Amino acid sequence: MASSRLKRVEESATIKVANLANKLKQEGNDVISFSLGEPDFDTPKHICDAAAEAMYAGETHYTPSAGIPELREAIAEKLQKENYLDVTASDVLVTPGAKQAIFEIMMSVLDDGDEAILFDPAWVSYDPAIKFAGANTVWVPTDPQDDFKPIDMEEHITEKTKLIVVNSPGNPTGAVYDRSILRNIADIAIDNDILVLSDEIYEKIIYEKEHFSIGSFEGMQDRTITVNGFSKAYAMTGWRLGYVAAKPDIFKGLVKIQSHSVSSATSFVQYGGVAALKGPQEPVTEMVNKFKSRRDVLVEGLNSIGIKCQKPGGAFYAFADVSEYGSGNEIAEKLLMETHVAVTSGSAFGESGNDFVRISYATSLERIKEGLARIESVLC
Repeated sequence: MASSRLKRVEESATIKVANLANKLKQEGNDVISFSLGEPDFDTPKHICDAAAEAMYAGETHYTPSAGIPELREAIAEKLQKENYLDVTASDVLVTPGAKQAIFEIMMSVLDDGDEAILFDPAWVSYDPAIKFAGANTVWVPTDPQDDFKPIDMEEHITEKTKLIVVNSPGNPTGAVYDRSILRNIADIAIDNDILVLSDEIYEKIIYEKEHFSIGSFEGMQDRTITVNGFSKAYAMTGWRLGYVAAKPDIFKGLVKIQSHSVSSATSFVQYGGVAALKGPQEPVTEMVNKFKSRRDVLVEGLNSIGIKCQKPGGAFYAFADVSEYGSGNEIAEKLLMETHVAVTSGSAFGESGNDFVRISYATSLERIKEGLARIESVLC
């Protein structure tokens, strides 16, 4: 009874692993989960207070589909000052999570038979969203020895190419694209009249490197659709609050889809978003510092036991090469079933991930050290 559109899409591999891990937990096993991309920190108190105050003040009704004016204005101000984007509040759509924004973009700009470029490996939900829209994914290989830089991208551009998806810092690799890589992508987009979706959800979780918004580059203001949200930087995954900035011709389509589907983001949650942007940013800095310490312990530990892993420049994922021990699928299953360590097979993110597993270090140092010990006991 399923539609042909639905049959084109696989279930989320990260959710599948999480469900298996939860089943083992329910059976009484001590499972260390390195599978989901969710900060293990509580949402900062001032954000919770703002949402609660709004709720008790009666802000529990429908909001404008595009979002409350206060939040749209705060987001526009943030994008202007931090990302150097030429946007106003009227260009900003508040969504129930960045994932919803990405889905709406794919459905809005892609037609049947269009092609969208993904850099292999890429986050698990880009490809399904492209397929839902009736378009086709074109995978561009990347170099794992050079921060997963796209290789020979121009060779994959055709007359059907409509969209290029950029995710920096990236999931699953943690790669951060420097200005030169982004400039090359921008030049290709301009020369071939292609739109760019820039997913910047991890922009604040960055270590030794610097984040650049491709939409700020010359010639890219009108062809870049910028997506961001509150889940990662402010530990607000369950709040489901994201946003997208786009020029009027694209913005109109996004609002149309949102108004006929989810209507709007939750009313009082949006007031929490205002507090997140306008309130103290020290909790973000503290969280990033802890992620950096965890990254260093995990990556050094993996390499010390013979698992090759480059040090990621952002996000909270390590993309580890397990080819000396088996395929990513084999190792992910082995670790979960034999030592109750949940990681995600790299194949979930594209063909080039077959020799890798993704390990999320959004958990405590103690659990990371214990996880490393368990991994070593099984593989070494």
